[in-house]
Amino acid sequence: MATTLREQKPTAKYTGARKRIRLWMMFMVMFFGWGVYTLVHQTLEVADQRVQLQDKQKQHQETQDQRNLLQQEIAKLNDPEYIGQIARKKQDMYLPGEVPIRR
Repeated sequence: MATTLREQKPTAKYTGARKRIRLWMMFMVMFFGWGVYTLVHQTLEVADQRVQLQDKQKQHQETQDQRNLLQQEIAKLNDPEYIGQIARKKQDMYLPGEVPIRR
């Protein structure tokens, strides 16, 4: 059985087309694989940074609270009555004429 030239050409043409399609599909699979890898990697990186941000915000809030307490303490220390209370309680110091009451 002899095949004619017409019957051989389309087969060769389709073989080349199949190779090009296979090459194109391999390229597309690799490209999409890279895209998925990049997406997953960036998503994990953003999640890690979000956790770090929350930690820093919590630390910042704690620092602000401590700062506010210290500012209140400074305001109290500017009051002579408060200083007198501290002196009486901790140092057993009294104004002249004051008599301490002990229980």
